Amino acid sequence: MLLQKYLEDKNKLPYILRILKIKRRRFFEILKEYRKDPDGFSIEYKRKKPTRKIPTEVEKNIIKELGKEKELIDNEEIPINYYNYSYIKDQLKEKYKQEVSLPTIIKRAKKMGFYKKRRRNKKSHDREIQTEYIGSFPSMIPLITSSHPMLIRNGTLSQAWMTLADSFFTIS
Repeated sequence: MLLQKYLEDKNKLPYILRILKIKRRRFFEILKEYRKDPDGFSIEYKRKKPTRKIPTEVEKNIIKELGKEKELIDNEEIPINYYNYSYIKDQLKEKYKQEVSLPTIIKRAKKMGFYKKRRRNKKSHDREIQTEYIGSFPSMIPLITSSHPMLIRNGTLSQAWMTLADSFFTIS
């Protein structure tokens, strides 16, 4: 409709460009297509191949390599606990000459049940030092030197550790 209006009245070009939010160059590319076949004209994009799809052969190879990895994990004699998806990616490239992204392999592994969630052991904070102000020593702070723990009481080393401490460092 807008293209037909342009063909009827060429003075409307700035108005049409503002409405379509395109530049002159793109407008004239579209106009050229429109002139070829006004009745069958469409600006709908037609893909040549579907997106986000990998060939079935590649998918089969991913599953085959994940199966081999699962056998290693299930074998109790071998100390492997988790899947090595980077290795699978490398195997696909070397053996089958197929390039697949790592996230694709991980998505397929989750989908097919070849995924083992890693447990993250986060240590909780179970000790708390309370001070009266920033930079002050609390009444007792454990101090670790090479292999001997020492205690600082009221800003000084305890007497029991003074003799050992002299051999490690000088306190001034």
